[in-house]
Amino acid sequence: MRLLVINIGTIVGIDTAARTRISGAEMDSMERIDNGWLTAEDGVITAFGSMDSCPSGEGFEVLDAMGGMLFPSYCDSHTHIVYAGSREQEFVDKIHGLTYEQIAQRGGGILNSADRLHNTSEDELYNQAMERINEVIAMGTGAIEIKSGYGLTTEDELKMLRVIGRIAKSAPIAVKATFLGAHAVPRDYKGRQSEYVELICSTMLPAVAEQGIAEFVDVFCDRGFFTTEQTEQIVTKAAEFGLKAKIHANELDYSGGVQLGVRLGALSVDHLESSGEDEIEALKGSATMPTLLPGAAFFLGMSYPPARKMIDAGLAVALASDYNPGSSPSGNMRFVTSLASIRMRMTPTEALWAATLNGAAAMGISDRYGSITVGKAANFFITKPIPSFEYFTYAYNTPLISSIVLGGEIIK
Repeated sequence: MRLLVINIGTIVGIDTAARTRISGAEMDSMERIDNGWLTAEDGVITAFGSMDSCPSGEGFEVLDAMGGMLFPSYCDSHTHIVYAGSREQEFVDKIHGLTYEQIAQRGGGILNSADRLHNTSEDELYNQAMERINEVIAMGTGAIEIKSGYGLTTEDELKMLRVIGRIAKSAPIAVKATFLGAHAVPRDYKGRQSEYVELICSTMLPAVAEQGIAEFVDVFCDRGFFTTEQTEQIVTKAAEFGLKAKIHANELDYSGGVQLGVRLGALSVDHLESSGEDEIEALKGSATMPTLLPGAAFFLGMSYPPARKMIDAGLAVALASDYNPGSSPSGNMRFVTSLASIRMRMTPTEALWAATLNGAAAMGISDRYGSITVGKAANFFITKPIPSFEYFTYAYNTPLISSIVLGGEIIK
């Protein structure tokens, strides 16, 4: 298919340098073209420019942006979107004063989701997840990472990963699968955590690798979950099977997970609500992407990660939704960028790069996704006419997306 988009009010998220990440002060700079056009062919962007040089529409399917802005699709690099049912009772428990850890300690949280998932068929899991996938597509997401971690048995973890594989084949967005068997310790292994870690290393990881159904491994390295030693054991074993690490770190405490992730060459370290100068220093000069999840901090009433300090120190920063049933039941990346601006003092430009190009980098796909660049995937959305680029982040709850293009195909 050959697509020509005309009468674009402003094209934002342009990166003619074809960078794979943007760091520090450069995050607050962005190329734009007013009154523009864009072409795509065979799923990739082929050209763009201002309307005074617009090509003829002959041989193209023409999409009239009618003055709306064109944004690169969001790249959401941290989600738990495959799960069974919902956990609104825990929402009420939090209102009554229980903490995330207290709910987990009494058998709620991740273990609650594991119980529900065990009793849900693979087809039903897929159907529920596809409803959420379609929901996030409608809100501008064009690439997504999805974790297992609500199985906590070999059979159920593999079931989750098979569902993620089905989504990757059927959904119009890019999907990356992460094995997160070390999300929590199942009830059967209470008091025997080291044995569960051994099960992950000796049984789960070989099975995942044999079926080829995950690209990444993740561990919840934090207080009350998995230690740095256990995390290193799992990540090191996973590396033998070619799985790259992405680590949950420093959500609940200064766990050492950030420093460990950097030392082990993790693609990303995620959450980072409990982070200070030591973590920032560890990240400097590394290839590990700090990925911040303000939706979880918002929903749980926790402190937010120090995004401003990180960027001012020269780091790249990614934003992701953490879409899950217990601590962030939303995949609205536009709201995530607004939270980043409101609560973490990121400018709208910084937040957009963090949610697009740097999010793609946190999935290892920023050579193909995350910016308006010739040769990259034609994944973008078009807004209704709006007064400025900043308005899209400012008016975070106003429905503004009028058209969505994924892989060069108009899907809305």
